[in-house]
Amino acid sequence: MTAQISETLIYEDQRLSMCSQPLDYWLCTAGKDVEFQSTSTACWRGYMGTWKVINDRLYLTGLSGTGRDGSKLRMKDLFPDHAKGVFAHWFTGEVRCPFGKMLDYVHMGYGSTFEKDLYLTFKKGMLVAKRVITNGIGKDGDPEGYGVAAFTTFPVDKSGPQ
Repeated sequence: MTAQISETLIYEDQRLSMCSQPLDYWLCTAGKDVEFQSTSTACWRGYMGTWKVINDRLYLTGLSGTGRDGSKLRMKDLFPDHAKGVFAHWFTGEVRCPFGKMLDYVHMGYGSTFEKDLYLTFKKGMLVAKRVITNGIGKDGDPEGYGVAAFTTFPVDKSGPQ
């Protein structure tokens, strides 16, 4: 598996790379017939989300992806009554936001190591804990911030499932 493009988390007025996928649980349990199509090896989930912590609550504030039929999917398609943002009450778990210089690149999932990781723990969408782990100190010239080094894009099949 290729290293994955991160989703975005806005936390304490900072734009962070988020190496977690809080929408996955909702997609598996919501009972909606929503399927995303991957258009790149760097985004197997098939969508990009923007998240924000507001008053210690996790919100999905933006979403874009490609449906199985090649159509564009947005927030309003999944959450028609909450097109500007939806409280992630379904999510209980930890969100990892790496930052600083890259110490070790792993061409798989979110496996790369950075100088620090911010971990935010949520219970039913409510922030209940946060911690920062220091993984080491980078060298001069090391790349800064989360990124994906290489990926392949796929053509979108607009004819639907075969």
